[in-house]
Amino acid sequence: MTELLEKAIAKLKTLSASEQDAIATLILEELEDDTLWDQAFEQSQDTLATLAAEAIAEFKAGKTQPLDSETL
Repeated sequence: MTELLEKAIAKLKTLSASEQDAIATLILEELEDDTLWDQAFEQSQDTLATLAAEAIAEFKAGKTQPLDSETL
């Protein structure tokens, strides 16, 4: 465990049980979200590669236009 995490946990121990549970819930939800994001990103690699190949092919075929500040 890192020093910073140990410091955070020491501070958490001074909070009420309900505050500790609220923060624990937030941490666990964040970790779960990170896991789900990683899984989704990992599963999308083939799709992203296909889209990238299509974009490159359109660029090489002259079917694209440069973006400028007015386009955005």
